[in-house]
Amino acid sequence: MAVQQYSMQHAVHSDTLADVLERVLDKGVVIAGDIKIKLVDIELLTIQIRLVIASVDKAREMGMDWWVNNPAFCSRAGTAEQQNEMAELRTRVEGLEAGRTGAP
Repeated sequence: MAVQQYSMQHAVHSDTLADVLERVLDKGVVIAGDIKIKLVDIELLTIQIRLVIASVDKAREMGMDWWVNNPAFCSRAGTAEQQNEMAELRTRVEGLEAGRTGAP
């Protein structure tokens, strides 16, 4: 009679922190929570917390690209006031340069 031997295989899968982070940024994670403070059934304060963790590409795919036109995050974007100020400064510099070359 032949005896068969079976080996045990464990399904242990170890991910590194980089693998987990890559997966989270690729798929995205939403963390939501509400905090309510009540006193005698009177709601005094409600705080709603929404946190989205995703890569830039995933955020754009979801339609969240508020940083594109925000001057604090994008040097190319400027407020209308900043653009008007730059145009005014250019005009003044051109006027000063024209006055210097036209002087005797």
